[in-house]
Amino acid sequence: MPRVIAYTVGYGGRQPQDFLDVLEQHGIETVVDVRLRPDRTRLRSFVRANEIGKGIERLLAERRMAYVSLIELGNPFMDDDDWRPRYERLMASAGEVLTEKLFDIPGPLCLMCAERRVETCHRWFIAEYLVQHHGFAIQHIP
Repeated sequence: MPRVIAYTVGYGGRQPQDFLDVLEQHGIETVVDVRLRPDRTRLRSFVRANEIGKGIERLLAERRMAYVSLIELGNPFMDDDDWRPRYERLMASAGEVLTEKLFDIPGPLCLMCAERRVETCHRWFIAEYLVQHHGFAIQHIP
């Protein structure tokens, strides 16, 4: 069975057009937003707006990319000092349920969060889960 290739990216510190260029260079068709609160960000281009045609959905539509928000993959522990082990335990115990929608999303897909460095973001744990349990090949976009 061929491995599913997926990417991860953080938009922090990127200008909207640079963000789109990076996604396009990697052939991304669907961006999967794994933020717990996609409706809250200081960067209006990356907000999940209440109206179609605004925010991140409008931005991605400029390059014919789809947008899917999976808040269930968000990090409910992000304000805690011990968020890493807690999120890792969450993925270990509920990963199948939390990731099941990913398998119906057209790819190549890219998990997106705010933190640019994957080492400081919960999307690393999602990616590791997909590698270990479903044979995904993951590329983290710097």
